[in-house]
Amino acid sequence: MRFFIENRQKDWPEWLASAEFTVNNKIYTATKVSPFMANYERVKNGGDIRKKEKVESVTEFVEKMKKVHKKAVAALRKMQEEMKRYADRSRREIEEWKKGDRVILSTKNLVFKERPIQKLIERYMGLYVIEEVVSLNAVKLRLPSSMRIHLVVNVSQIVQYKEQVKGQKKEEGKPVEVEGVEE
Repeated sequence: MRFFIENRQKDWPEWLASAEFTVNNKIYTATKVSPFMANYERVKNGGDIRKKEKVESVTEFVEKMKKVHKKAVAALRKMQEEMKRYADRSRREIEEWKKGDRVILSTKNLVFKERPIQKLIERYMGLYVIEEVVSLNAVKLRLPSSMRIHLVVNVSQIVQYKEQVKGQKKEEGKPVEVEGVEE
């Protein structure tokens, strides 16, 4: 309706029929047909709506409607399968976390004052231990007090820690001093 009314919104009744015609004549991606085509099995032209047309028999009409309904249902099923396939691309199996698991934490949503350029920061940091499994989607980590974030994080922010491969260079982290106490 927004396309058919002026800023004072007083002339919308004049445009209601045109708006309805436009909406009903649009081909929808899910069904691959317009509502006019689904209901009447033909495209409605913009001519006189009150014009008398040849009336078909009831059985012919019912058969046409069954065919159109089957086509629309098939198109909707195909669209549903396509949507599921695209949604499943980003889904993964739920990992079962337990107390004592060793994980690394994503730096995606963390702010570092000493490192202002986000794209140069490591993607994951630390080696932390799960203290408690709060729910399927959240775990409580044992974090150092220097990290001023909530201890409960979403499981999408952690990854299972994997031991380094034999011969891989291992860099030890430097101890951090917070308020005179080394951690």
